[in-house]
Amino acid sequence: MDAVKWMLGCCLMLLCAIALAAEPPVKKSRSGICHPKGGTYYSRTRHYTPYDTMQACLDSGGRAPRR
Repeated sequence: MDAVKWMLGCCLMLLCAIALAAEPPVKKSRSGICHPKGGTYYSRTRHYTPYDTMQACLDSGGRAPRR
């Protein structure tokens, strides 16, 4: 019984870690630039508001990156 609890606990922790590590498709930086996943500065953007789509980010007042 303890082995089952241990295994369930490990699976739950793994699922939580995966969910927390998932990054949004679009990040709007503090300067209002919408960075899509795969863009030049996407991985460098640390302080952001997440959006599901580029259009949602643009509609919120953001702008597309110049590069």
